[in-house]
Amino acid sequence: MENNRFDVSGRVVIITGAGQGIGRDYALAFAEAGAIPVLAEINGEKLRNVAAEIEAKGGQALAVETDVGSPDSVAAMVAATLDAYGKIDVLINNAAVFATIPQRKFYEIPYEEWNKVLHVNITGSYLCASAVTPAMRAAGQGRIINISSGTVPQGVPGFMHYVTSKAAIVGMTRVMARELGDDNINVNAVMPGYTETEVAHASMDPDMHAFIQQKRILKRPETPDDLIGTILFLASPASSFITGQSIACCGGEVML
Repeated sequence: MENNRFDVSGRVVIITGAGQGIGRDYALAFAEAGAIPVLAEINGEKLRNVAAEIEAKGGQALAVETDVGSPDSVAAMVAATLDAYGKIDVLINNAAVFATIPQRKFYEIPYEEWNKVLHVNITGSYLCASAVTPAMRAAGQGRIINISSGTVPQGVPGFMHYVTSKAAIVGMTRVMARELGDDNINVNAVMPGYTETEVAHASMDPDMHAFIQQKRILKRPETPDDLIGTILFLASPASSFITGQSIACCGGEVML
């Protein structure tokens, strides 16, 4: 008997921040699984490179240069998706500011940097979720996957604006889940640990990096591949009765 519980083929999946790092890996994984990733990324060159990479492997992707902090840019991205495919099945709110911010005490964070991190990480997720919701409600189904962080339950020092923004994502996820449940739209958050990518945080203190790895139950570096299974699961029919949850995917670095 055929089992389609984990099948995401044909699903239209918007992935913000898809031009690099973990977002790129999500896009490649969904394309490999037969889904249609919509790459929403502010860096046009990186965006086109990922789209070309997917197409070179026989996949299909839509590349839309997008500033998630701009309502007009987000609206244009959603409109382009609906024009191309007529539906939106999944939104992955992945875009965030982290790799470019230095590690420092909260009282040393410049006001402008604080605002930028919260605007992209919180407001960007809010704008994207708000923009896709009408199409999902009309379809009577949808999935919103918000990327939070394992730094939240730990209160990791040195990045208070980032940790604060990712804590807000947990609250946002719970409210969205309650407000969209009657529309059969599942909303969940994923909380990665510190993940090794080509844009991994250059300013992270090496001692802190070693400490993070040592306190995990599974004592090895976390890679984007370690997150893909959870993300695909939440986008698939197999997770149809899961909503409002924050899932820590961090090798046991934290337990919720």
